[in-house]
Amino acid sequence: MALTESTMVVIGTPAPDFKLVDTMSGAKLTYDDVKGEKGTLVYFICNHCPYVLHTIEELVDVANDYEPRGVGAVAISSNDVEKYPVDSPDNMEAFALNNFFTFPYLYDEEQSAAKAYDAACTPDLYLFDGQGKLYYRGRLDESRPRSGKPVTGEDLRHAIDAMLKGEPSPEKQYPSAGCGIKWR
Repeated sequence: MALTESTMVVIGTPAPDFKLVDTMSGAKLTYDDVKGEKGTLVYFICNHCPYVLHTIEELVDVANDYEPRGVGAVAISSNDVEKYPVDSPDNMEAFALNNFFTFPYLYDEEQSAAKAYDAACTPDLYLFDGQGKLYYRGRLDESRPRSGKPVTGEDLRHAIDAMLKGEPSPEKQYPSAGCGIKWR
């Protein structure tokens, strides 16, 4: 598995808007459609990446745990589906259903959202505050496939808790790491 790290966009960067098709409903959704009152999680993922498969249960749990506290969530797949048909919209819908997504899973056919967010890998995680400013970007936790370390969501959960308490963005943020986005 080739490892690619996230680009670590500057904290405070405004959330880029998008208008992408939700594979579950068929509706075109924007950032405003998915944002939460107190914050928004944006996950760049795909269906086949071993790093995503290793963390998907916790990514879903984090979204579910914080939704009642005003944090919205969305997942976006930007991979080239001609070269990686397992990441097609039909397969995305099945992946979302099989993993009990309660949030939209959007298809970024033109890869415009991935470029706007400077996403580099899957999973690539972004947390925006209630004003739509980047608060956290980085890893879910220190677990990786075959590392022997449990998936806890510790880093992302700590960041969300700090944001909800009105604390400053965590000084130390580690990049996310996973498969590189499959660019056309």
